[in-house]
Amino acid sequence: MDATPARRLPRSSAKAAPRAWQRMLSGRRLDLLDPSPFDIEIEDIAHGLARVARWNGQTLGEHAFSVAQHSCVVEEIAAHIKPGLEPKWRLVALLHDASEYVIGDMISPFKAALGVSYKAFEARLEDAIHVRFGLPPKTPLPVKKLIKSADKACAFFEATQLAGFSEAEALGFFGAPPPGYDLVIEPLPPAQAQARYVERYRLLSEAIGVLPGPDAWHTE
Repeated sequence: MDATPARRLPRSSAKAAPRAWQRMLSGRRLDLLDPSPFDIEIEDIAHGLARVARWNGQTLGEHAFSVAQHSCVVEEIAAHIKPGLEPKWRLVALLHDASEYVIGDMISPFKAALGVSYKAFEARLEDAIHVRFGLPPKTPLPVKKLIKSADKACAFFEATQLAGFSEAEALGFFGAPPPGYDLVIEPLPPAQAQARYVERYRLLSEAIGVLPGPDAWHTE
């Protein structure tokens, strides 16, 4: 009987690193830990946001109220609050939740529970998105405050019309919407929300001289 010990296949000293990228329908492969502007496309953002539900889908109606549709409304409200708002800041408003095409729409209490690491991840992705579309990586504080006000106003309408909040509850959480602005929400099917988002992007990007598509790196 052969006493030679059986040969064992060598084991790797370390496990392969887990996959940290996502393949998009455009064919791009986005590194989630170190996102590159080169791997970001507006069509991927619009497609994803049109299929991400606000309020975790706990809303009335045949269709969810998507982040894509919400973003279009926020852009409109921001321009209502500040007439004459520059197209580039309107584009920032449209893109204010663009990172959610990758990370989803987490409700505010859950974001708070996740803490600083989540915010840092979100900030890196937002910076890459801004660079991709010819915008300043960091949004000026007055513009951030304006967009936040528009975001809360949109949330007020969503809360009272779709999410089961009383007006008093919504006023407590989000404050009153701006004077002179009213909204009746009709959640759109994903394909329509996606198309509306892309159309707003194209109009605003043309207004600021950003080339659409893969060459959208330069401003005129």
